[in-house]
Amino acid sequence: MPRIEEDCRLIDLPKIRDSRGNLTFVEGGRHIPFDIRRAFWIYDVPGGEMRGRHAYRRNREIIIAVSGSFDVEVDNGNGATRYQLNRSYCGLYLPPLHWRSILNFSTNSLCLILASEKYDVTDYVRDYEEFCRIRGK
Repeated sequence: MPRIEEDCRLIDLPKIRDSRGNLTFVEGGRHIPFDIRRAFWIYDVPGGEMRGRHAYRRNREIIIAVSGSFDVEVDNGNGATRYQLNRSYCGLYLPPLHWRSILNFSTNSLCLILASEKYDVTDYVRDYEEFCRIRGK
């Protein structure tokens, strides 16, 4: 069973300023607390749509607003916290067993997600009541 005492947090990523344009990079195990085994991105989200609405049993993630902005609502079983992501050099770390919903996408936003695990359908918890049972709530 994953550690559920971990909590989500914002992580500042390196930012190299340059008059030609800034650069940000990330290295698994150095800037984020896991090795990256999968990366995917969400884009062209129609107005009013929501993504996510699930938790993972083992997977950990960093969510980054590479372009534009969106909100990430995170529920740890004791209540929800909303984070607005709008800086490409800041990521939201999400440990296992945290229910996440991504919403309020701005026009042309790009959401990059770096994951600790390869895709595994059995790792997903898609039912909120099951999530609460697993968390012991």
